[in-house]
Amino acid sequence: MDHPPLSPSWLTQWCDQIAEAVDAMLVDFEDAYGYTPGANGIREANADDLRAARDYGHEALGFSDMATFYASIGDVSLPDVGNGCFIHSARHVLNQLAEEGPVFIPESDDPLGMVIASDGGGLLFVADWCGAIHRSSTASVDCGEFHRVAENLPEFLDLIRRSVLRFTGTGEVGHL
Repeated sequence: MDHPPLSPSWLTQWCDQIAEAVDAMLVDFEDAYGYTPGANGIREANADDLRAARDYGHEALGFSDMATFYASIGDVSLPDVGNGCFIHSARHVLNQLAEEGPVFIPESDDPLGMVIASDGGGLLFVADWCGAIHRSSTASVDCGEFHRVAENLPEFLDLIRRSVLRFTGTGEVGHL
C-alpha cells in the first residue's frame, strides 16, 4: 500500500485487506490453535466515536492523520493475530491522557505523546505530537525507553497490515 496521505478511501482499503486475511484465518483457527478465537475485527466508528473523534481533533497533542482514522474507525481488536494488536478508541486515548497525562518520549524530536495502541503482551504504542509512532520497551510508559517503529500513522497501519498478512499466511508471529 502507498503511504501518505491518509484518507477514508485508503483506510477502507486497509480495513478490507485486514478483514479478508483475518476471516480466512478464522475458518480453521480452532483446529490450528486448539482454542476458540476471540472477537477479531475493525469496528466502524459510531456516533459516540465520532464525538470522541471531534474531541480528539481539539486536543493539543492530536494530529490530523489520527483524527482522520477516528472519523472512520472506532477501534481495532485483533487478539488472535500474533501477540495481539489493539488500536484504542479515541475516547479511550483521551481518557487515558486525562487520567495519566502525556507520555514523555525522550528519543523523539517531539517528546510528548499519547498511547494509541497496545499488543497482547502489554507493549504500548505512543504517537508523538508530529505523528511518529513509538513502541515502549516494557509494558509501561514509565520505562522511559521507546523505539520509533513508524514515521507516521499510515506507515504504522501498513506495518500492522503486513504483520497480519504474515501471521495469517505463515503463522509467523513477528512483532511490530
